[in-house]
Amino acid sequence: MNDFTTRPEITGTFGVVASTHWLASSVGMSMLERGGNAFDAAVAAGFVLQVVEPHLNGPGGDVPILFHAASDSEPRILCGQGVAPQKATIGYYKAQGLDLVPGTGFLAAVVPGAFAAWMTLLRDYGTMSVADVLAPAAYYASDGYPLVPRIAHDIADVAEMFETDWPSSAAVYLPDGKPPRPGSLFRNPAIAETWDRIVSGSNPAGSREKQIDAAVDLFYRGFVAEAIVDFMQTPLRDCSGRYNAGILSMDDMAAWMPQYERPISLPYGDFEVFKGGPWSQGPVFLQQLALLKQFDITAMDPVGAEFVHLVVEAAKLAFADREAYYGDPDFVDVPIELLLSEAYNAERRDLIGAHSSLELAPGTIEGFDTRIVDTSAFVASDMSGVVGGVGEPTMAQYDEKVRQVATGDTCHVDVIDRWGNMVSATPSGGWLQSSPTVPELGFSVTTRAQMFWLEEGLPASLAPGKRPRTTLSPSLAHRDGKPYMAWGTPGGDQQDQWTVVQFLRHVHHGMNQQEAADSPMFHSAHFPGSFYPRQAQPGRVVMEDRFTEGVVADLKNRGHDIVLDGPWSVGRMTGASVDNGVLRAGASPRGMQGYAVGR
Repeated sequence: MNDFTTRPEITGTFGVVASTHWLASSVGMSMLERGGNAFDAAVAAGFVLQVVEPHLNGPGGDVPILFHAASDSEPRILCGQGVAPQKATIGYYKAQGLDLVPGTGFLAAVVPGAFAAWMTLLRDYGTMSVADVLAPAAYYASDGYPLVPRIAHDIADVAEMFETDWPSSAAVYLPDGKPPRPGSLFRNPAIAETWDRIVSGSNPAGSREKQIDAAVDLFYRGFVAEAIVDFMQTPLRDCSGRYNAGILSMDDMAAWMPQYERPISLPYGDFEVFKGGPWSQGPVFLQQLALLKQFDITAMDPVGAEFVHLVVEAAKLAFADREAYYGDPDFVDVPIELLLSEAYNAERRDLIGAHSSLELAPGTIEGFDTRIVDTSAFVASDMSGVVGGVGEPTMAQYDEKVRQVATGDTCHVDVIDRWGNMVSATPSGGWLQSSPTVPELGFSVTTRAQMFWLEEGLPASLAPGKRPRTTLSPSLAHRDGKPYMAWGTPGGDQQDQWTVVQFLRHVHHGMNQQEAADSPMFHSAHFPGSFYPRQAQPGRVVMEDRFTEGVVADLKNRGHDIVLDGPWSVGRMTGASVDNGVLRAGASPRGMQGYAVGR
């Protein structure tokens, strides 16, 4: 569609890898070059992302992995989202004087799911050993990697808090007592030592499968779990301003394992799109398609006011339903088939008018409550300094009362190999800003529990053993019944907005993978955020300032509260596809990290 893109769309026949950091993409490709498959490549890339994007994820984080193996008849999703501790009751948090789960620190911890999820995928679908897939990450942790500017800036933002309240984090991220310089070589030898201990202790003489099971055992029942649980016994300060100890136990760690599920899907023209269940926000992507499918999007300008308005208004409706109905289906009944049905969305579609809606109105479903928490009172008392800011380090809130200092967010990786295996994964959690570093391990633990509500009777209310309603949301699509595309982005609540736009522009406007990643992006902040302090900003639309003045003026006339951000600031999408044996991939240039490789 365009004569110029920031990078070429990568094409080939052997394999492609697209991720949010060039080192992870290169490592994933190296696995393919060594004869590994897409699963080996995704696992190795995922572990590298934990090292080279520590401000966006870590070994103590979470990951959902959506994939279609060439040997399988249909896609599967591996849920690497850990659960709340057995002591995590609403009553316990209320007794601590809390109305929200803190966005940082020990009380926000759930079981870290990423390690077991990656290892389970490797065991069941990969070909390589534990040592093979951990070696690149261990290398970068021990020998160093160049810090992208965002990491150095984020460390500088929390340096005072590290020195005052989280000395174990200061020991890792403030070498010589000060923040590292952008571009400097940074090491985290404790992570390398942790992986070395796991490799040496995972029965190297045994079968590949037994090695992997032993590695998982060391993490969840051995020295890693012991270090995490022991460290959390000493209260440290979090963003509530209080000193809190953790409640994660050895039993919590030992009892959890990732699970395979059938993804939820929706047909859309020649495509069928697959997403995670309502323990994630993935179905809001599908509901937006269900709302939009009757509009002539092909006839719209992909960067025009009509397109932006329509997509934003559909997102408001779908995310309102997320707030009212989504939760862990192991605990609550979620009417997902009805939410995605044509009859239901025909009624919802009629609510999209010519002007911006300021309502947050879920649809009415008989037998279900439509309560949505009033978040207007949830304002963090201090967003910087000693209490450590907010929850996920994602897009700024654009509210002078609640100004987030950190930008960036999560990670993503897509892989397709020459055999037709396809993987889309969104690793996150365990950010360096989110929780104190466990000294013996070199990493912190996910704070995903902040996504629970401390109000009884809601689908996303806190309960022991329950999965938080994660924002992590990889995507996969078939075209004409065949595996076609894997894509995704970091971005918290924005993930299932940016990727919808990416998909629509690819399907309706013929943009290739790189064009869709490059094109001007936008999102709504209308609904309650999933991260502390959980605020909503009714009518707010954040747009890159590459949109024309005429488009912005048109949207303002329609009643949207427009905030213009920098020209390359919104979204970090990646994508890969296969068609008639030709593999394609692209990655957003935003943040100067993402890259697609292949041949």
